Amino acid sequence: MTPEELEELERTETDGTASSGEEKREQFDEENRLKAEFVRKVRDALEDDDESAAYDLVEPLHPADIADLFELLEPEHRRALAAAITDLMTSEVIAELNDYVREDMVEALAPGAVAEIAEQLETDDAVQLIEDLDKDDQQAVLAAMDPEDRAAIESALSFPEETAGRLMQRELIAVPEHLTVGDLIDYLREQDDLTTEFWEVFIVDHRHRPIGTCELSWILRTPRHIALTDVMKRDQTLIPVAMDQEEVALLFQKYALISAAVVDESGRLVGQLTVDDIVHIIQEEAGEDVLLLSGAGEGDINEPIRDAYTARVRWLVANLGTALIGSGIIYAFGAAIEKLVALAVLMPIVASIGGNAGTQTMAVAVRALAMNQLTRSNTRRILWREIRVALLNGATIALLIGIATGLIFSPALGWVIAIAMTVNILTASLAGVVVPVMFDRLRQDPAVASSVFVTMITDSMGFFAFLGLAVAAGLVS
Repeated sequence: MTPEELEELERTETDGTASSGEEKREQFDEENRLKAEFVRKVRDALEDDDESAAYDLVEPLHPADIADLFELLEPEHRRALAAAITDLMTSEVIAELNDYVREDMVEALAPGAVAEIAEQLETDDAVQLIEDLDKDDQQAVLAAMDPEDRAAIESALSFPEETAGRLMQRELIAVPEHLTVGDLIDYLREQDDLTTEFWEVFIVDHRHRPIGTCELSWILRTPRHIALTDVMKRDQTLIPVAMDQEEVALLFQKYALISAAVVDESGRLVGQLTVDDIVHIIQEEAGEDVLLLSGAGEGDINEPIRDAYTARVRWLVANLGTALIGSGIIYAFGAAIEKLVALAVLMPIVASIGGNAGTQTMAVAVRALAMNQLTRSNTRRILWREIRVALLNGATIALLIGIATGLIFSPALGWVIAIAMTVNILTASLAGVVVPVMFDRLRQDPAVASSVFVTMITDSMGFFAFLGLAVAAGLVS
């Protein structure tokens, strides 16, 4: 290459890099999110039926960023964009889409197009693409697929949702135990239809039961004549097909797994789970527990309004029912409140602090149950720990509110609210542990209804303790 050609090449590469950097600044903000101006340009191009302009804007984006763009657009714009960038709608884009957005997009596509996309995906992603379709649409998509791919997906769909069998990948490398390292290397090189993404090779016996694993680094660094059984790792974590995905995630976290074999009831190797799948599960489960504690349903901003309403209103109705209990206690002490207005002023403080204390303890308990840190063997110890924390918190808050109330109203009322506050915080902490544990023992998700019952207990006890002590102390006649 001549000096002139080399200089021209360097200038081209430099110009390309500068152009790429400039495009990125136009598309993304400092937090690497798509700018509102960029999204608006895409939307305007679609509204003007200028598919070429929309394509040029989207083409430089990474598949994950294209998926983000779809989620930022209205449903009618999503379909128009999909039609404008057909060849950019790769399996990587589909796999990154939000569940509701993907479902909306898939419903707008012909079964043959969905089948074509599904065949490009790994089994677990293809199942996720198809599982939410109506039964008739599912059958139409499966009928358009290659028989081998169709059989794998139908097998996965036969397992319950959120189990290892539904989530696992069928694409893996498994070889018989009699091979040497050289045999394995030759096999990997000669077989063109093997999966191209894997971290370890599973060694199986004559009944296809996994007896060990070999990491790729071991295979590359071991002489060819060494038998696989001499270098394989025999200690492995096997995942039953029926295991819940939350338990699977805990195993991956506990044993720092990169991948793990999935076995059926007879112990035969049927698939594998990899850490990239588990990261999504951990994220989903963590977000799910937070949303369940608040009664917000799935809490997805792309969720249809009707579904969001149905999920939230039932807990608000339940909360309305439990709130009536607290109102009944206030009504029972109505005469005392009329005679001493200070009681009405201070009641919300007692209820609010108790509610916050209960929420704190409940959040800790629900997380501990989800992480298998709170079990039958240590429930009493954890309960005693929370009682001590509650007594310390109660003493601190009682001192502060007691002094303030004594200075503003009267010393006697200060003592009453201090004692009531301590009692309510202690009750809240007990309820924050006992209620989630009770739901867990009943095989119910402790995050689902704990907040409603804990709130009822703390409000009711706060009102009863404060008003009852005020009457008992003779502050009202």
